[in-house]
Amino acid sequence: MDKIKIITIFGTRPEAIKMAPLVKELSSRNEIDNRVCVTAQHRQMLDQVLNLFNIEPNFDLNIMKTKQTLTGITNRVLEGMEEIFLKENPDLILVHGDTTTTFAGALAAFYQKIKVGHVEAGLRTYDKYFPFPEEMNRKLTGSIADIHFSPTIGSKNNLLKEGINEKQIFVTGNTVIDAMDFTVEDGYVFNNEELNKIDYNNKKVIMVTAHRRENWGEGIENICISLKNIVENNKDVEIVYLVHLNPVVKNIVYKHLEGVNRIHLLPPLDTKETHNLMNKCYMVMTDSGGLQEEAPHLGKPVLVLRDVTERPEAIKAGTVKLVGTNLNNIINEGNKLIRNREEYNKMSKAVNPYGDGKASLRIVDFILYYYGLTNNPCKEFL
Repeated sequence: MDKIKIITIFGTRPEAIKMAPLVKELSSRNEIDNRVCVTAQHRQMLDQVLNLFNIEPNFDLNIMKTKQTLTGITNRVLEGMEEIFLKENPDLILVHGDTTTTFAGALAAFYQKIKVGHVEAGLRTYDKYFPFPEEMNRKLTGSIADIHFSPTIGSKNNLLKEGINEKQIFVTGNTVIDAMDFTVEDGYVFNNEELNKIDYNNKKVIMVTAHRRENWGEGIENICISLKNIVENNKDVEIVYLVHLNPVVKNIVYKHLEGVNRIHLLPPLDTKETHNLMNKCYMVMTDSGGLQEEAPHLGKPVLVLRDVTERPEAIKAGTVKLVGTNLNNIINEGNKLIRNREEYNKMSKAVNPYGDGKASLRIVDFILYYYGLTNNPCKEFL
């Protein structure tokens, strides 16, 4: 084999952020014919990342529809990928994480007997409805995958417990750390003028995101009430809440927090703005999975607004703390980090367990070794 044909598949902004450095690394290797397919499960937010990393897809399924359902997304990805696979006949496809694009892309490849590499493999909560549908997406993808690129030893151990052959698993670190080397800049000036007006040196700026399905309704209500309490009882605090565009989330947030002094309600930012806001902020409160990995890389403590997390390594390392959506928990833990410097330093100075910026390099090196294009076995991230 002189060249490996690989199709890299993703469809949402979080996937794109984590796959972008891998696409760049794949494209730099003469032994690889790399093609990029986007499903555009999320159109606008995906395009922001493609533009930032200067990635032009070879295939664009453009499946996003108003009020799209999980069933509709799955069907459209399956049908679109079948046509591409029949024409291209790749040696390997690469999918990432836990989206519906990931699972449907892997399933479409399985139907054509094409090998599947799963990036960020092995994360588990062991509750199929939390997070929904991500937990089952990643488990089902793991059942199909031929190569499992696990970000940590913990995620590798999860796969071993499920009977995956150890020779099929390779620990890489997380590619999101690679991506941050492209995006974070000293002295960054925001495109959003409201962010430029915030005094990051003299205020404790809390960056907030919360939008997961399991928090819809009472969970989002409690988060908003807690944030209002925190800002009203800590005069040195400002909150920047990046509000998801889904009306189920947006309507609740604006009902509780619109017009509250020192709370800034902004739409989701593009990747570069988000990473640089994170770099300037004091701490992060989120129900996002990706931010649990990204913020510790910048030394920012994270309070996770969920009852379970598929990223226990950060909890063990001390960079992240689970607080759920209980009012008292959020308020108490938030106040502790705001008012107690020793508690803050414990979390901000803990070592990030998720990577060293070389995950993409390890993944590509392993693929070349797997296909016999190099005799040098690569070392795992430990």
